[in-house]
Amino acid sequence: MSGSSSAQSSGGIKKARIEIIPLIDVVFFLLATFVLFTLSLNKSQGLNVSLPVSETGEARDPSGTATITVTQEGTIAWDKDPVTLDEFLTRLKAFKNANPEDARILINGDENAPFNQAIYVFDEVRKSGIQKVLIETRVKPPGL
Repeated sequence: MSGSSSAQSSGGIKKARIEIIPLIDVVFFLLATFVLFTLSLNKSQGLNVSLPVSETGEARDPSGTATITVTQEGTIAWDKDPVTLDEFLTRLKAFKNANPEDARILINGDENAPFNQAIYVFDEVRKSGIQKVLIETRVKPPGL
């Protein structure tokens, strides 16, 4: 019997052990991925539309801008709020009065939006006296 008792003591139940170093590596990898992803996001204040592609697009600073969206159906939105043509003109004048020196407008148009509607928005912005007009586009992927 002595032989069986020695077998139980050497072959006892092993305790589970959690290795902390690989866990820390995974957490740091996820954190770095999340930080890099959120830094690369370009937050648009307009409606979600399919932007046209451009090879010469540049990064923009969204602070101090009002975003005017022209949708595929030809409707207009001020930031994320759909507006009528009269409301658009009223908001445009109010925005110009609130920012007389450094007013900037970002036109965010769907790639299938009616061209004449985008030109109308552009003309009205320029007629209001705002000279800084930006057009939002997507960057053309390499190889296309």
